[in-house]
Parts: sequence; C-alpha cells; structure tokens
Amino acid sequence: MEYKHIPVLLDETIEGLQIKPDGIYLDGTLGGGGHSEKILEKLQSGRLIANDLDAAAIENAKNRLQKHLDKITFVHDNFMNVLQFLDDNGIAELDGVLLDLGVSSYQIDTPERGFSYNKEARLDMRMNPEQSLSAYEVVNQYAEEDLARVFFEYGEERYSKKIASKIVDRRREKPIETTTELAELVAYCYPPKDRFAFGNPAKRVFQAIRIEVNGELDGLYEFIYDIALRLKKGGRMCVITFHSLEDRIVKKAFVELNKDCVCDKRIPVCTCGKRKEAEIITKKPICGKTEDADNKRAESAKLRIIERV
Repeated sequence: MEYKHIPVLLDETIEGLQIKPDGIYLDGTLGGGGHSEKILEKLQSGRLIANDLDAAAIENAKNRLQKHLDKITFVHDNFMNVLQFLDDNGIAELDGVLLDLGVSSYQIDTPERGFSYNKEARLDMRMNPEQSLSAYEVVNQYAEEDLARVFFEYGEERYSKKIASKIVDRRREKPIETTTELAELVAYCYPPKDRFAFGNPAKRVFQAIRIEVNGELDGLYEFIYDIALRLKKGGRMCVITFHSLEDRIVKKAFVELNKDCVCDKRIPVCTCGKRKEAEIITKKPICGKTEDADNKRAESAKLRIIERV
C-alpha cells in the first residue's frame, strides 16, 4: 500500500520552526515525511535527523525524500530514545525539534495494522510490529480492572467499567480477535440513544488501547522537557497533539520550562536555582482547520511552540 499522509498544520509548523539553512533539526515522528520534506527544502548545509518507530515509515520516506538523502540521518527507534542517539553521535545542540504525536493516515488506513475500528482486521495497533505486546493481548489477557483503568485514563471513556466487564464476559466464550468484533461490543455497551450521537462509540476505547500498546504517554513529559534543553538559544520546538491527554502533558512541560524562580516571594534571595529555559510562543495552541474536508483527522490537532532562551 502506498504511504499517504496529509501533514497536519504544515505551514504553521514550518513557520513556527523558523528554519536556518545551516541548522540541525530533529523530526522525532517522521511518519509520511511531509513535514520533513518541507524542512529539507529549507536546508542547505544543515541536517535533519528523521526518527520513527515504524520501519515502513522510514523505508517509504527514503523514496519520497530521495533528492535530499545527503541531508538526512534516519533513526529507527522510539523518539523518546533519541537523546541517546544525540549523545552517541556527539550532537550537543539542536536548532529545532518537531514532534507530531498523531498516528499516521497510512497506519490507520492499512487494515492489517489493526488501528481502525472501521476496517476488519486482527487486533494489533503496534507502531513497531517487532514488539510483542499488541491490542490482542491487551483485550484478551488484561484483568477487568486493568481494562477499565486503560479505557478511563487513556480514553476518558465514561462506560469504561461496563465495556471492560462485557469484554471479560465475551472472551470467556472465545477470544476477541478482530477490530470489528471489538467495535461492535463497545457500541453495544452504549444506550441506543447515545450510541452514535458523537461519531463511532469505539473511538475512545481504540485510542486507549493504542496508547497502552505503544506506551505513548510513558515518559512524554520528561522527554519534552529534556529535548527542549538541547535546543540552542533561539531554537524552537513544535509539538502537535491530537487528544487532550497529550496536550495537557505538553502544556505542563512548556509551562515548567517557562518558569523563572519558584521560591516563596517572601524570601529575599533565590535558593531554588530554577531559571526560565524557554519562552512560550503560542499562548493558546494553534488548532487544526475544521474546514479541511480532505483531512478530517486534523480537526482535533493542536500545535504548541516554544523558543529556547
């Protein structure tokens, strides 16, 4: 299947990065390569580190970005491990960082990847197909209380306990194997009048399982904070999120980076040593365009930008 992906908030992100022709940039979530391509077009002697956990994304990007290969270093890993890569390669500072935390259209639209509740496939949802934990294990092996926790914490699902109970009842008869089986079960747990009032009722449960399978929120705050400290003075970081859990974590990290001295104001001399590390450029996040009929998945997107000081 051809790797198609419509870059979200593309112009706003490229403008926000303020790319220098000789700079070193990190695209921590390469995906379809749309953002990377625009960064590379602005680089002359600079370099782009393009990272992705999905090997298929990297292979497809190598084709798409063929004329820029002399300016790219590809890294196949979780973006949260990229600090180790920077250390191993003697890269002390970056001119810019981009993180697009959404699942790519290619992953969703490839049925066998098992991300979509609209397409029949075996439950999977692994961004890295080489890892052992998949959606199948989560759905069929997690205890009822753990399922309810995942659905509530990562999906903000109000019927989390009911759905978890129904899953456990169903799998006593036979394993839940496919995406459509799970989606139908979730829909059944909703009152008929609310079932499709706000789109497909399985959306939140699928989101929650995907986050659990891929550990998407594990260490995200710490990574955002630490990678920001690798920016040169004046360097910028752009982060695109697609749901409130991610956005809250990014916002919290940015606010902390923006703080200057947290001592009690009654103390005449600072003892905390905290200094402002970054300026928040987007006081409010830049939101995706809801009128973009070609990319409905962009509607929930939020872009936040900081600049190193």
